[in-house]
Amino acid sequence: MLDPEQIFTRADSAWLNEGPDGDVVISTRIRLARNLADLPFPSRASDEELEQALVRLKSASEYLPEAKRYRLLEMGRLSPLEHQVLIEKHLVSREHVQNPKKRALVLRDDEAVSIMINEEDHERLQVLLPGLNLDQAWQLANRLDDSLERRLEYAFDDELGFLTCCPTNLGSGLRASVMLHLPALVLSKQANQVLGTLAQFGLVIRGLYGEGTQALGNFFQVSNQLTLNRSEEDLIHNLHALTSQVIDQERAARGRLYEELGDRLPDMVWRAYGILTNARLLSGGEAMQLLSNVRLGVNLNLLPPIKLAKLNRLLVITQPGFIQRVAGGSLQSSERDRKRASLVKEQLLTKNNHSEVE
Repeated sequence: MLDPEQIFTRADSAWLNEGPDGDVVISTRIRLARNLADLPFPSRASDEELEQALVRLKSASEYLPEAKRYRLLEMGRLSPLEHQVLIEKHLVSREHVQNPKKRALVLRDDEAVSIMINEEDHERLQVLLPGLNLDQAWQLANRLDDSLERRLEYAFDDELGFLTCCPTNLGSGLRASVMLHLPALVLSKQANQVLGTLAQFGLVIRGLYGEGTQALGNFFQVSNQLTLNRSEEDLIHNLHALTSQVIDQERAARGRLYEELGDRLPDMVWRAYGILTNARLLSGGEAMQLLSNVRLGVNLNLLPPIKLAKLNRLLVITQPGFIQRVAGGSLQSSERDRKRASLVKEQLLTKNNHSEVE
């Protein structure tokens, strides 16, 4: 059974491991949006109707494959810091914790599967895996969706498909996305052109934490925009093909960086490593950019080998909510910067891969 305390003090979500094409692709996400046929969408539902949805989805989740691996977290019983950690670990959306009443999360022990109950839709099923893992993530999401659908009646139209609160999710209800690290394309000023081309093929580019967020540390989320009249397999194939092209372009750009930057390249990555392993204070934005530079240096063999999984974990460990939850309460900005610098130094200089922080 999942220990609730570990959710908020350990950065060991499945997606933080190194996966296929992990030098460029941090993680893959498949999300399915579903609504119950006989209840209003959450935005129009009464508290009683939201409670009905919660009870039904909780009951259905108890029959998921390997059901003992799942735990239900009621959003109303968690602290604001715990809400923030769930966002930072990409397990819930910001909208899901804004009004936590009658909202819940079903979470698997490895955090690869999460089900938001009563977010924008009654059910948001998410599978989050490391690296470029679209097919495996879809297969798991599809299997779990089938299990839930055997016990729930979803809102469905023969012409429109699954009915959802937002029109962009109408149809298959599927949103497939990948998180990419593109430092060479940014440094060579090719990122806007490459990402602009993706938009022409129906993809959306967002920041590290999705809609409305900035691309900190050269990390970008790329996902399909529409789901209507497109099969799940077609959407996933399209995203996989275009992502593979971006991977090739990023790797090619990395190969040309020496020609473009010369000695500035090793100087940049070694400066980043030196600051991260010696700084007394680190802001969140500075840490993200320096970690991006170190990650690039590791991938180009310009720095001592550091496991990419460790660098992935630092994406969570350096976030303000996680830092404060580990510290046991709210911290001033300067205190967070001090604690962040200490945690980063400890993680980079230790040889083991333990993900719990003190």
